[in-house]
Amino acid sequence: MLSTLLAAAIDGLMIGVVYGLVAMGLTLIFGVMNVINLAHGPVVVLGMFGVYLCFAQLGLPPYGGLLVVAVLGILLGVLIYFVAVHRVLNAPHLSSLLATFAVNMMIIGIGTSILSTNFRNVDYSLGTLRLGTIALTGTRLTAAGVALAITAALYLFLQRTRPGKYIRAVANNRQSAELMGIPSRRVLALAFGIGTMLAAMAGGLLATIQPFTILSGGVYELKSFVIVVLGGLGNPIGALVGGLILGLIEGLVPVFMRTTWVPVLEFVLFVLILLIRPQGLFGAKS
Repeated sequence: MLSTLLAAAIDGLMIGVVYGLVAMGLTLIFGVMNVINLAHGPVVVLGMFGVYLCFAQLGLPPYGGLLVVAVLGILLGVLIYFVAVHRVLNAPHLSSLLATFAVNMMIIGIGTSILSTNFRNVDYSLGTLRLGTIALTGTRLTAAGVALAITAALYLFLQRTRPGKYIRAVANNRQSAELMGIPSRRVLALAFGIGTMLAAMAGGLLATIQPFTILSGGVYELKSFVIVVLGGLGNPIGALVGGLILGLIEGLVPVFMRTTWVPVLEFVLFVLILLIRPQGLFGAKS
């Protein structure tokens, strides 16, 4: 029983790291520009299909296709920002919600027409690593390692580079940043692009683990909302911790009860956090 629990916990933590990366893009965008991006789920799916097409059509290994997805993801994010978000940035929250929801529906509609709703999967194996009685799937282990590397790169980018400091300055006080000569419009576009890139890359990693369709984004978008509430809106590191908690729930709950209870417990936790600590585990009180 102990080895089963340990295996389930490790498996849950590995997928939890990737879930944290999924939510990181959502929480970064909210933290910088106070916009809830309802196009987040379809962008995750676009990342899945990007890696799938690079693998199936171009013959690239999935982690090589991830680089293509990263470049296209940041360009897509900048495009979405200037087309749909920039115009409603200072409008009431409902305007930005409707704008990003419109992008959501367009991606799903066009994607359904072109790609259908059939299941796809990236048939790629990296073998199995055995630690005693515990077997770790190579693709999950690699996905978790890549997600951690991306998280570390994001942290270093935000803390050590000039564009990263610009993003933190604009997130802290946009007006003061503009008075200091920081071009907030370009910085916000960059932040939205990076958030979109993170979502697309997380989707690419998930494609190596689980089958998917063009409609799979809704599940990951809901998980992202649970994670960012757990970790605290606007806190990328909190998103990683929230993802690990969600992954542990998904790993350990099926050991004791049916898997259908997993989403129930996730959303019970979501409601409890909203009631007890609405700012999240790492969020500051207003």
